[in-house]
Amino acid sequence: MSNSFYSSCAILYEGETDAVLQCITDKLQAETQKAALDTHTWLLVLSAALLFFMQAGFAVLCAGCVRKKNVQNTMLKNLLDACGAALAWYTTGYAFAFGQPGSGETSFIGTGGFLYIGDVDAAYWFFQYAFSATAVTIVAGTLAERCQMTAYLLYSLFLTGFVYPMSARAMWSSHGFLSAKQPDPLGGIGAIDFAGSGVVHITGGMTALIAAKILGARKGRFYDSKGSPLSKPKHFPGHSIALQLMGTMMLWFGWYGFNPGSALLLGVENSGPIAALAAINTSISGASGAITAMFTELYLEERRTGGLSFNLTMAMNGLLSGLVAVTASCALIEPWAAGLIGMTAGWIYVAGSSLLIRWRIDDAVDAIPVHLFSGVWGMIATGLFTAPTRILTAFGSSDHVGWFYSLGRGEVDATLLGNQILAVLFLLAWPLGTITPFFLWLNYMKWLRSDTLEELVGLDMAYHVNAPTVLRDDDVDEKALAELEERKHKKRTGQEGAP
Repeated sequence: MSNSFYSSCAILYEGETDAVLQCITDKLQAETQKAALDTHTWLLVLSAALLFFMQAGFAVLCAGCVRKKNVQNTMLKNLLDACGAALAWYTTGYAFAFGQPGSGETSFIGTGGFLYIGDVDAAYWFFQYAFSATAVTIVAGTLAERCQMTAYLLYSLFLTGFVYPMSARAMWSSHGFLSAKQPDPLGGIGAIDFAGSGVVHITGGMTALIAAKILGARKGRFYDSKGSPLSKPKHFPGHSIALQLMGTMMLWFGWYGFNPGSALLLGVENSGPIAALAAINTSISGASGAITAMFTELYLEERRTGGLSFNLTMAMNGLLSGLVAVTASCALIEPWAAGLIGMTAGWIYVAGSSLLIRWRIDDAVDAIPVHLFSGVWGMIATGLFTAPTRILTAFGSSDHVGWFYSLGRGEVDATLLGNQILAVLFLLAWPLGTITPFFLWLNYMKWLRSDTLEELVGLDMAYHVNAPTVLRDDDVDEKALAELEERKHKKRTGQEGAP
């Protein structure tokens, strides 16, 4: 390569030594920059692929959490998440989130980049698509076993094409009003969400909460057949704890694309050490959440019953809660802080799961306490634990740091903490104001919830032609099954509606 550079430069400058040497230097520097850019692009694509693998983790986890009569339907909905998100992100989502309205302007919505038209960075597009798909699939498990297919696809398109992009723009675009990437960020620092505790998990978790409230609980979960509240809610255990664990571990693996991969977006030379720190903190927080949730539940169970029981479900969801919580600050905190954040997330999950039952909100996979509650904690924790040296390395300034570090300086600077709280309020309010009327409209159109017969039989039998006829080891209502078969027969023979 250097010989070809020398030959071309020698011919160009006819043997002028200084000019030839400068020409060779310029060409080598350009070649090095191109190689660095190619490497950065490949790493971003690989990180996005690792992040996208979380779709498989969610699918396996959700499949294990539902009863056998709903497995195929749940898996299809997870597939539709990724498909709907891809189409919505391509048409409007990316443009609304990262479209450029003009140099240096702050705007709520982007106006360029629709249908991948214009100056769009392909690797960045793909990386952000993987994030948007993750936000959508959070809701899949919450609505399992009673949501219609039509409603699910429509919601996927709406969330990725309109709702999620505004959250992403506000926090991550250089034109977002809360973004730390702003030329003149709010309070001199903006609000920081390094990899999505707020943008992805609060948005997805809040959507899940709204949808679950409007959709209602599964039949028999909190109320009997006459509509009277049960003295003790009925537990609907998933059919495979092994699939749940496999899905959880796949999600943990994918998180290393989620958090360390986000370091590639900082635009700094030392993104490698930042990514490595993010990986360490991700591991510590997740592990702390798992141990804390499991042993807290162990203690509470011993106090209630006098016996000891190690709850794998609590450990798995505590792990995910710790991962969610540290996502906002994974590259900005010390490892000891990651441990505290994960520990607190474990307690938040245990309390949040019990709170949902008290509120009679049916969440088949406990996605709401894992993603929404822990996401809120993760954003606030960023305002408390962000270390001066870490934020200086990542963002080039340590004027505003975590509140605890500010107190250690003898200051009372709560700028970052205040911005984080403001961001949380926005990320809660935006889905509340947009998703609520959307789901109310779906409910009004009777497109949201499957009817009672379909739910009793199972959505696999109701919606899928290759579903098994009867699952004897599951709670299929055989009377309802016979009624459903009769309904299908009438529809096939043109007798639908006949007495």
